[in-house]
Amino acid sequence: MTKGTTPVRYAYAITSALLIGGASAALVLQNPAGAQTAQNEPGAIQAAVPRAGAPMSFADMVAKLQPAVVNISTTQRVQVQTNPFAGTPFGDLFGGQQGGSGGRPVTRQAESLGSGFLISADGYVVTNNHVISAGQRGAVVESIKVTLADRREYTAKLIGRDPATDLAVLKIEGTNLPFVRLGDSNQSRVGDWVIAIGNPYGLGGSVTAGIISALSRATGQGGPLDRFIQTDASINRGNSGGPLFDLNGNVIGINSQILSPTGGNVGIGFAIPSTEAKPIIDTLMKGSSVERGYLGVGIQPLTDDLAKSFGVPKGKGELISRVEPGEAAAKAGIKQGDVVVKIDGKDVTPDQTLSYLAARVVPGTRIPIELIRDGKPVTVQVTVGKRPPEEQIGGFDPDADEGAPGGDDATQAGPASLGISVTALTPQIARTIGVDPATKGVVVVGVDPASDAAQKQLTRGLVITSVNRQPIETPADFARLVNAAKASGAESVVLYIMARGGVGTYRAVEFAR
Repeated sequence: MTKGTTPVRYAYAITSALLIGGASAALVLQNPAGAQTAQNEPGAIQAAVPRAGAPMSFADMVAKLQPAVVNISTTQRVQVQTNPFAGTPFGDLFGGQQGGSGGRPVTRQAESLGSGFLISADGYVVTNNHVISAGQRGAVVESIKVTLADRREYTAKLIGRDPATDLAVLKIEGTNLPFVRLGDSNQSRVGDWVIAIGNPYGLGGSVTAGIISALSRATGQGGPLDRFIQTDASINRGNSGGPLFDLNGNVIGINSQILSPTGGNVGIGFAIPSTEAKPIIDTLMKGSSVERGYLGVGIQPLTDDLAKSFGVPKGKGELISRVEPGEAAAKAGIKQGDVVVKIDGKDVTPDQTLSYLAARVVPGTRIPIELIRDGKPVTVQVTVGKRPPEEQIGGFDPDADEGAPGGDDATQAGPASLGISVTALTPQIARTIGVDPATKGVVVVGVDPASDAAQKQLTRGLVITSVNRQPIETPADFARLVNAAKASGAESVVLYIMARGGVGTYRAVEFAR
């Protein structure tokens, strides 16, 4: 994410209450008689909004749509240091002078707030992944609550999430709930009127209007799915996960980010297009994980001077800066220094990047890739691989926020009884955290602050290479050995932990009681 581009999650608060707690607008739902229908059913919105131009008022339209927009809040546990010298050579010396805690970290309650919307009468809710994720390092999400516009509250279950697109699907238990349908954002045009409904700063049911400023906007954060609807409809912190409607009442986007030097609205907001979001939401609702194409290359844009040096027209193609051994590109013979100009017949441009195009290919598909090598055109046939979790693609940040519960099985395989979540240790991650790329094991991505593992100073970025002196290579190995020890009646397991620089120690970690 580029500097100044911010997820519009409500500000994270330690302990006590929200800034304006539970300020959801009190609205009376007007369910139609007979069969349950969507709030934006064809004909319902058209009757309220003149087709020619903007209406004198959006009130009739908002009254129809607002009941389907919900407030989403989380309750979290976060570990707070009470020893100001923690992590320094003076930590042990002064740790015992911090009152009753003895200088040890203490666990406190925290909360966060965002928006979402119902997409079915039986309670499926769409929101942003960051709305239901931990708000800061060391935090663990304990529960997710959904509040409707009429103040009904439900405890939500996390059905699935996709960090790459910042989407998540929740489920609440209810019937005949107000809901809206996803529309076709491909029909939208720059200049069209749009309406955003959400909960900025904890203010329930706030409505803003504006126009579409741009389509397929790349924010510069990189990645395979950096494509957004840009709007000047006011979007602020807490609007995350809320819907963006067109004047026919169609959900054409999910509000996700803002571009702001201050964190507040400056008229540049971004929404995930509904046509990009719908297949992902459908997949998550089925309990499946999203699969994307992957080549296994490092990419850099072609500057004007590089384009000239490589003999490529300006604005066309991307330069391969690295090829990962054993991945799809390496198997097909793609080399460092190649310039990819087309993938499966589609031009590679700044607005249609190689990463974006590759991610949209179904894994296992064989496609042609056209490139320039030493000034000459070359075409190779590539069998596209499956994109690994984002943290395994060289993007692992040891200091990043730790995850939410119920994550992807590939990255959250740590048994709950131990309070540790892990992901596979790849050579890319190993280089990032400063251990030998040949090291076998798993890397810690999250630790429950209330667990013995946290008390034993296990933190994100540490590598686990063995459980009870048995070597491990995958999250599945880790889970199998930990679960076997738990089933045998053991009170703890012995982990071999490796830190930056390859320094290793054994630590006995107790199971949760």
